[in-house]
Amino acid sequence: SPYQRLSQRMQDITGDRGVLKEVIREGAGDFVTPDASVLEITLWGMEVGLLTMRKGELARFLFKPRYAYGALGCPPLIPPNTTVLFELELLDFLDSAESDEFFALTAEQQDMFPLEKVLKVAGTEREFGNYLFRQNRFHDAKERYKRTSLILCRRPFHPGEQGHIESAKLLVFLNLSFTYLKLERPTRALVYGEQALAIDPKNAKALFRCGQACLHMTEYERARDFLVRAQREQPLNHDINKELKKLASCYRHSMDKEKEMCHRIFSPLHSSAVQQN
Repeated sequence: SPYQRLSQRMQDITGDRGVLKEVIREGAGDFVTPDASVLEITLWGMEVGLLTMRKGELARFLFKPRYAYGALGCPPLIPPNTTVLFELELLDFLDSAESDEFFALTAEQQDMFPLEKVLKVAGTEREFGNYLFRQNRFHDAKERYKRTSLILCRRPFHPGEQGHIESAKLLVFLNLSFTYLKLERPTRALVYGEQALAIDPKNAKALFRCGQACLHMTEYERARDFLVRAQREQPLNHDINKELKKLASCYRHSMDKEKEMCHRIFSPLHSSAVQQN
């Protein structure tokens, strides 16, 4: 069969010819670490195969039924006991080993870590948060970002280290603000947006997030202040200008409702006064 001919030139990576591999395009850098957690992978063979790959690598794999869909198959497309062919491309991966080791330490031991390693751990955690955010897993992303924030905010630093830590904190505060907006918790989004502004008062993203949060809370004057300041920093930013138009529309709608309510309240009084006259 075509699979049998293909398998003759493929590498046996499990020792039982259950998973065979052929590299189509070489990757670069380190292999995926043996203890890596592979997310959202349903086939055992796929997980085994990924752990033999480097970043940027493209490879072809043959999975025997034991490493694929087994005796049941995957009806109606894949019959029982079927050998399957996959092509996998490893775009990127995060090595969490150093991060896991860091969080296994006591708070005192973590404080003794060199700044470079602390920033690396914080960066890894934030990237995990970014991955979860892109999957619309906003609650899980928030937990990753908050863990990153705790590392950076608790860290005692020397004057020469402050700039590096503040830069890392700014990124994670912006992430938290955006995530809380997605979770429809504008009050918390505003808190983290303002923490970002405490680091960089002219940061357009932070001003924009604060404006969005205030708009969600129907605090129109505050929303306008934040958004106008954001527009001042980035006059041609489409999202900022669109949000200002949205704010104007919401404000007009609010004023119209208020006028209508006043009319309903005072109309009976006016009618009664006319009848008495």
